[in-house]
Amino acid sequence: MGFLSFFDYFYHLIMNKLKIYLSNIIDFTEDEMNTFTSLFSEGNMNKGEYLARHGEYSTRMFFLSQGIARAFYRNKEGQEYNKTFFVDSGFVGAYSSLTTGNENMINIQCLTNCSFWFVEFNQMTSLYDVYPKIERLARKLAERKFVIKEKREIELVTLDASERYEIFRKEHPSLENRIPQYHIASYLGVTPTQLSRIRAKISTYVNA
Repeated sequence: MGFLSFFDYFYHLIMNKLKIYLSNIIDFTEDEMNTFTSLFSEGNMNKGEYLARHGEYSTRMFFLSQGIARAFYRNKEGQEYNKTFFVDSGFVGAYSSLTTGNENMINIQCLTNCSFWFVEFNQMTSLYDVYPKIERLARKLAERKFVIKEKREIELVTLDASERYEIFRKEHPSLENRIPQYHIASYLGVTPTQLSRIRAKISTYVNA
């Protein structure tokens, strides 16, 4: 397989990942799918780079085809609080900025090298009237984000740290070994030392 044919193969492979993800949400016709995905361009970022920064204006929505990213806040003292993690095969974006046109309230940073497809949000919304299924897709994605956000907020105030950690492990079974523990601690609302104690206690219980 030559270099060009290998590149084409890889390109179609990751584009198919996007199409499969979309088809699991909306029953697009071939024409609708091709029209929508033709708006996307391929991109890459290195570990530590930002898909969105606080105070800037977001214009793009991303489909993360490979890698891990985090959304986080930073207070005036410079302390960071992880809001959520994004993993392979999922949409990423500073949605409040995209939908309102206001400044970003969060940062979105790559925790690993990331590959993605991105679309200009205004190009996507311009198709809503002609392709209602694309608008339906946007609504369903927003509904999913709302459900996740509400669940997370309830867990933070009703469950203790050990229970939140168990949920994290079930929902992200491979993430714990791919990112630093202090990022997980921040997400759970505990210190790294507290997380180490929780993990040690669970390990002791499992091995007893």
